Amino acid sequence: MKISVYVASGFSKNHKGGNKAGVVLNENTLTTAQKMAIAKELGYAETAFITESKIADYKFEYFTPKEEVDLCGHATIASFAVLMHLNKIIRTHYTIETNSGVLTITIKDDTIFMEQNKPIFYEVVPFNQLIDCFDIEAIDTKYPIQIVSTGLKDILIPIKSETQLHGLQPDFEKIKEISKYYKVVGMHLYTFNNDRIICRNFAPLYDINEEAATGTSNGALASYLYQQLNLQKEEYVFEQGDSLQLPSEIFVRLAADSKNEIAKVYVGGTGYYCETIYFDV
Repeated sequence: MKISVYVASGFSKNHKGGNKAGVVLNENTLTTAQKMAIAKELGYAETAFITESKIADYKFEYFTPKEEVDLCGHATIASFAVLMHLNKIIRTHYTIETNSGVLTITIKDDTIFMEQNKPIFYEVVPFNQLIDCFDIEAIDTKYPIQIVSTGLKDILIPIKSETQLHGLQPDFEKIKEISKYYKVVGMHLYTFNNDRIICRNFAPLYDINEEAATGTSNGALASYLYQQLNLQKEEYVFEQGDSLQLPSEIFVRLAADSKNEIAKVYVGGTGYYCETIYFDV
């Protein structure tokens, strides 16, 4: 059987860069092993498989080259870019069924916003746990290193400057070891340069040494900045991917309740269709 696999980029910046993902539409007969094989052969960080849902507009499943994950921001943005390319988008609101629950998608102009889960704040990671991962002299000790999730758990690590962030030489085997110990997807590093927030993301435990754009990680980071550092913005803009020559831009909007606690997290960006590949399965 021959199937079509679309390739699109999510969280692109000025219609360039971003993070590529595979997108497979309405192939209901594929087994888990076949989905894994397609994701592995494509080699992108994630491939999304979209089928019909009984409880939402679409059902989304996400596979890395190694295993299934519950949620993926950039693959969701890329998927809706493909649906737009195929003229299948006729509304501004959709729902998707994922392993992280039923989430809302909002489309405004070309920007696709994806609802995330409410943030969960986990333990603070001791500074010395990261000693062999990269040059820990670059870590900004003014802020706690904490595990946060809006769908997937990441260790959020503050870095002193943009120069130091891009100059880091990570030890991916050590990062994999620490990620396994803390049961997280990976490490999300960030720094400030005036009003800019610049990030890098390492997830070698899932065979992704570095990712150009990560929606769930930046959803977690925005929540952390809002609640733990009291840095409250109407919209957070995160830059990522420059170290891979894949400039990416991720937008995050938060909605607070009457107690000023985060009630909703929305991660957004633009995407574009790249190509169609045909696979024999």
